[in-house]
Amino acid sequence: MRKTFMGVRLRRLREERGLTQVALAQLLGISPSYLNQIEQNQRPLTVQVLLKLSGALGVDVQRFSEDDEARLVADLRDVFGSGAVAAGQADTVSQAEIRELAANMPAVGRVMVALERRCRDAEERAAAFAARLGEDRGLALRTQPMPYEEVRDFFYTRHNHVAELDDLAERLFDAWLLQPGETGSGLASRLEAVHGIRVLRDERAFGDADAGTLRRFDKGERVLRLSPLLEPGQQAFQMATQLAFLEAEDAIEDLAAQAVFRSDEARSLARIGLANYFAGALVLPYRRFLDSAERLRYDIDLLSRRFGTGFETVSHRLSTLQRPGACGVPFFFVRVDRAGNISKRQSATDFHFSRVGGTCPLWNVYEAFAQPGRILTQLASMPDGRTYLWVARTVSHGRGGYGVPGKTFAVGLGCDLHHAPRLVYAKGLKLDDPAAPTPIGAGCKVCERVGCPQRAFPSAGSRVDIDEDVSRFEPYGG
Repeated sequence: MRKTFMGVRLRRLREERGLTQVALAQLLGISPSYLNQIEQNQRPLTVQVLLKLSGALGVDVQRFSEDDEARLVADLRDVFGSGAVAAGQADTVSQAEIRELAANMPAVGRVMVALERRCRDAEERAAAFAARLGEDRGLALRTQPMPYEEVRDFFYTRHNHVAELDDLAERLFDAWLLQPGETGSGLASRLEAVHGIRVLRDERAFGDADAGTLRRFDKGERVLRLSPLLEPGQQAFQMATQLAFLEAEDAIEDLAAQAVFRSDEARSLARIGLANYFAGALVLPYRRFLDSAERLRYDIDLLSRRFGTGFETVSHRLSTLQRPGACGVPFFFVRVDRAGNISKRQSATDFHFSRVGGTCPLWNVYEAFAQPGRILTQLASMPDGRTYLWVARTVSHGRGGYGVPGKTFAVGLGCDLHHAPRLVYAKGLKLDDPAAPTPIGAGCKVCERVGCPQRAFPSAGSRVDIDEDVSRFEPYGG
């Protein structure tokens, strides 16, 4: 375990509890001088001291998590790499300075992130106002985040774990006597017996006008229509989603009300996202799913067959297993298309999801499109030295029929390297070889790697080396 210095966080905790150094040292069974050294970052915060803190003060150990620090580092990299900040900077803020800020003054760092986002919104509003006055009339700028971005951030701040819905779904799974992998018939019976809703799952469900629709509930007729193109596991998920609005309405409403959304559209979208979360938790109940995942070493294909669901559903569910006292591997989950658009991204931990930098072409998630249906693995290192194991595979959603285009995405599931031995996908990989990982980044705008063979443009705020007498394999390099 690498040395962890959390002096500022420990001092802030002590001050919040109104304790002197002597009083806290007595509670922890250590000397005041030792505690003072920890608070001054002269000594690391050890696991033993952390456990004593948890026992004596009831402190959640996640408060001192390096994962949270890394999440903040990623956000700060976006702040100092954004055009708004970089344009007014005389000096480039180094990676070391960013890490120091995140480690020692996390509250200050979070305030800076919030201020930068407000600044960005203000600039967009000013530009939009100028456009309305006739300046740059063709400019079409949105003045606030899109609703789906707000919802994505809502789940991100909760580390992609909603305990209230997980607990409720698990209780209902047991109460309704459902069976893993065979939930469809039980859910259909529940809908009809309790709510008077008939489920149509054949060609009678939809007409040609409903192409692309997966689920449609007719409140007047009390009929739930499901696309006949869905697999049984997908149909069960859609029925569980409908039951979420009937059986978990209060919990969903309370959770949506706790968040601050800028629009009714975002709030409605959040309700759908929470209903989908409940559906996943009902079809893949927490304890049973976690136990199976650990027993099968997180083999996604085997878990899919065990629970009757698809690769994407299982992968997304794996990224939510963060119940205190019963945590799975802290995964991050993404879904991308061929153009590089990230349509889903959820993280239980710290992966560097850049808001301004785009994505990296060296990431194996994009290589998956060249080998459809095959599971690819990759050891990937970020510029800050952290290394991850990535698993990627394509998934397709077709509507059937000749000449009808389908939807193909690449799904990626990743975790920190020290969790890799728990995964079947680590078999055959050189986990201890420092040269094995592929150097990737969070996107060219915020990536400071020098000499990257796939760099599209210089990082924001960096000096551009221009020499008419030298040609390089870089944009505008000759």
